[in-house]
Amino acid sequence: MEILLIIRFCCNCTYALLYKPIDRVTRSTLVLHDLLKHTPVDHPDYPLLQDALRISQNFLSSINEDIDPRRTAVTTPKGETRQLVKDGFLVEVSESSRKLRHVFLFTDVLLCAKLKKTSAGKHQQYDCKWYIPLADLVFPSPEESEASPQVHPFPDHELEDMKMKISALKSEIQKEKANKGQSRAIERLKKKMFENEFLLLLNSPTIPFRIHNRNGKSYLFLLSSDYERSEWREAIQKLQKKDLQAFVLSSVELQVLTGSCFKLRTVHNIPVTSNKDDDESPGLYGFLHVIVHSAKGFKQSANLYCTLEVDSFGYFVSKAKTRVFRDTAEPKWDEEFEIELEGSQSLRILCYEKCYDKTKVNKDNNEIVDKIMGKGQIQLDPQTVETKNWHTDVIEMNGIKVEFSMKFTSRDMSLKRTPSKKQTGVFGVKISVVTKRERSKVPYIVRQCVEEVEKRGIEEVGIYRISGVATDIQALKAVFDANNKDILLMLSDMDINAIAGTLKLYFRELPEPLLTDRLYPAFMEGIALSDPAAKENCMMHLLRSLPDPNLITFLFLLEHLKRVAEKEPINKMSLHNLATVFGPTLLRPSEVESKAHVTSAADIWSHDVMAQVQVLLYYLQHPPISFAELKRNTLYFSTDV
Repeated sequence: MEILLIIRFCCNCTYALLYKPIDRVTRSTLVLHDLLKHTPVDHPDYPLLQDALRISQNFLSSINEDIDPRRTAVTTPKGETRQLVKDGFLVEVSESSRKLRHVFLFTDVLLCAKLKKTSAGKHQQYDCKWYIPLADLVFPSPEESEASPQVHPFPDHELEDMKMKISALKSEIQKEKANKGQSRAIERLKKKMFENEFLLLLNSPTIPFRIHNRNGKSYLFLLSSDYERSEWREAIQKLQKKDLQAFVLSSVELQVLTGSCFKLRTVHNIPVTSNKDDDESPGLYGFLHVIVHSAKGFKQSANLYCTLEVDSFGYFVSKAKTRVFRDTAEPKWDEEFEIELEGSQSLRILCYEKCYDKTKVNKDNNEIVDKIMGKGQIQLDPQTVETKNWHTDVIEMNGIKVEFSMKFTSRDMSLKRTPSKKQTGVFGVKISVVTKRERSKVPYIVRQCVEEVEKRGIEEVGIYRISGVATDIQALKAVFDANNKDILLMLSDMDINAIAGTLKLYFRELPEPLLTDRLYPAFMEGIALSDPAAKENCMMHLLRSLPDPNLITFLFLLEHLKRVAEKEPINKMSLHNLATVFGPTLLRPSEVESKAHVTSAADIWSHDVMAQVQVLLYYLQHPPISFAELKRNTLYFSTDV
């Protein structure tokens, strides 16, 4: 009886001393989260609540790391113990093809496995493809790494087609659910969506992550994000600081270790949206405006810049890059970017030291390897970012603090065409008015931006896709609107992504699209024609029907984009990439006010947007189109559409 009382007393003490304080912090964290949701961003208590929530979450994260089930020991037949530290799905290049693997990082070994196919009702198991003891694992330097095996990159247009199919299937699933459709039909659609998402996940990564076994073979993974590559590298290097011994696993030991993977894994599903629960957030669709202000905490001066990544369709994509701030320990960028979101839930910021040593080139992609100084991630909480005011925050990374601000704009509001009240400038003014005033065939702003991009930006990676600094774009907009005499000098000094962004903004702010509101329905019908000859006749006829200033400007831009695509091996911008960037900008109708406020995936990859991309792609893939030839043919065709 006395023993039972002692045990009960000990249990009560354990609860009071260990569990109860943690439980109190957990409940306080939930209360702080709710308070923050309902506190206006401009309230004086808002930053204090933010700090309190961050401290609570960091404390709970440290507690969870210590008691995480991943840390459960695995005992081998020899009595050794090892714990699972990290696991996840990675794309491996094996036998010149892409394979999706589940990679497990234990305290002393990295194991690469695939899930075995099993019949219904049977327990699932992993099959080990290879393993490397961490004592034998090395990361080859760029100059040491051999060229990667030939893997044919997946065509961009096929990746975009997959995204469109996924979005269309999402819409169908939502309609079926709304109409209380049959569960079998919904499951069929979900299966199709999973197949497309799986292919997208398998074929989209391009960032090389090479590891080498000092006793023999090298292995190559392809990742979608530099952040992810850095996480894996850092986790492995942290474990390698311990006194590790090389070893060889017997077949029994390997079987035991591989068998434990299924039980210990923390990532259970492939990161695709079809694996999400119905009540999970669909993410944000629209435009995120981010200002990267400054950074502190560097130990010495360096050439520093930041990149921004957001998640889209289950993987992360780099969207923007600040300029390099040279020879400083406290960079102050104060640069604003507009980033398109496609079901995004997270924003990542990575801080780099720029490397100018051309000998340090990665042989997998011929790019100079810059050093990551720090990285951090923040969840995009709709309650926080969907406000008219800027939300300022700080991301802490390896002792470095990066200050930034952000706000969100829905897609329909951002792309609304608003005519300028002043007719003296060029932005928001009809193209016919501008060309008549300038006595030119193509607006001066278009000619100058194109000339500058072709002079020094045609080989820039991601030209027209990577966001330019918003403040620079607005400065150029003001200079062009005022017809300032210093335009050429300003253009020569400006970052090339800002010039590319100014050109896109000009077309986006035209009071009606370059290919006109009147012809928009006909373009949509023409691109849907299945007969090649009929499509050719229709699409050429539509060009002939455009007003001369619109047609000449369109043909001028078309030839420029073709020249940009010729440099695709260097700038990574294919014709399809360029059509995706410019299609909606040149075609999207001006009358969108009547449309409801939509933030679903269907708004981004709607049928209309797909068709707009296809229209521009048709003309980009077409042999050179001559204005004179089109006009000669006008004699044989009616101009009524």
